[in-house]
Formats: sequence, structure tokens, C-alpha cells
Amino acid sequence: MDIANIIQTVAIYALPVLFAITIHEAAHGYVARYFGDNTAWSLGRVTLNPVKHIDPIGTIVMPLVLYVATSGAFLFGYAKPVPVQFGRLRNPKRDMIWVALAGPASNLAQAVLWGTAFYLLQGAGITEDFFIKMCQAGLLVNVVMFVFNLFPLPPLDGGRILVGLLPYKQAMLVSRIEPWGFFVVMALVITGVISKLWMQPLMSVTYTFIQTLLTPLAMLVR
Repeated sequence: MDIANIIQTVAIYALPVLFAITIHEAAHGYVARYFGDNTAWSLGRVTLNPVKHIDPIGTIVMPLVLYVATSGAFLFGYAKPVPVQFGRLRNPKRDMIWVALAGPASNLAQAVLWGTAFYLLQGAGITEDFFIKMCQAGLLVNVVMFVFNLFPLPPLDGGRILVGLLPYKQAMLVSRIEPWGFFVVMALVITGVISKLWMQPLMSVTYTFIQTLLTPLAMLVR
């Protein structure tokens, strides 16, 4: 792969990715604090400083290696999880739903903002390819994070939401998957199961939702 192309791609995606993971993790910590758990706050993790949320391996090395090794066909990475002690929440089973939902919700909101920026650039007559591609990258990154993190398997946010919604007995059974959840998710990602049965259908729905939401703005700037 052309090294110049890699550098250009990194430059386009760097800011959207940093915003996406930083706001995602900070949102978890902020909502946890709101519902009674100060753990993330006391550790300085409720912050928009991306350095606090970057995992050197999961956020930088792994995505870059996978991008180069697969010519951009396969990417995977993760940020440093915000610590949450669910037992400290005022109503642990209920409040954990809101704490888990906060991260993906922040990505959906960012996707809408990047889409808004895209149309505003068009309306302003700005055709600089770099900025247009950055808006498209921001939209893609946040839609991917929104949908992927909602997959209903611990330790993903969707798994924690599922645990919070299920009756106690069933919730305990699902929560026991968490120690092996990362490896199960990785296996499903590598085999393409998550992509085909979860990511593609829900990303399509999410794009349609955002496009519908921004239709008035799109019509206004044309």
C-alpha cells in the first residue's frame, strides 16, 4: 500500500476517531457520576482530553497494523474503558442501562453533527476534498461505534443494557459471559457474523435515520 495514501487516511480519520472515543468514554463516566458512581470522575476520566482514553495498543497500534496488513479491508480497535462500579449506582440494575447507553448515544449525536457539518460545507461552497472526506469519516466512524457497541453481548455496551433489561435470573446468566465476551466478539468479528447479521443491517437503518433527520438542512443548502 502507498505510504502517502496511509498518511492521508490517518490524517483524515485522526480527529473523528479521537472525538468519537473521547466523548464516548467521557459520556459513560459523566452519566455514572450523575447516578452516584464517582469512580471515573475521581480518576480524571470524565474529560475531553483524548490522552486519558487512548489505549496505546487498542487505539493506535492494532488499527494501524490491521489497516496496513489488510489494505484497509479490516479494522478493529478499542479505547481504555472508563471504570464504573455499578454497585455504587443508586439503582444498579436500572442505572447501568443509562450508563451503558450514554456511550453509543454520544456517537449517534456526533454522527448527526458530522453529517450537519457536511451539508454546511456544501452550502458554504467549500469543496476542499480533505474537509469533505473528514466529515464523511466522522459520520462513518461514529455510526460504526454506535452500532457495534450496541451488540448485545458483555462487555460491550449492548450487553450491559441487556443485563439491565432482563429479569434478575436471566441477567445473571448473561453477565457470566463477560470474562470471555471479548474473545467471543473477536471470533464473531473475524468470521464476519457480526458484520453480516448485525453491522450492515443496523448501519443501514442508522444512516437512513440520520439522512431523514438532516433532510430539511440538505434541502435548505441546495
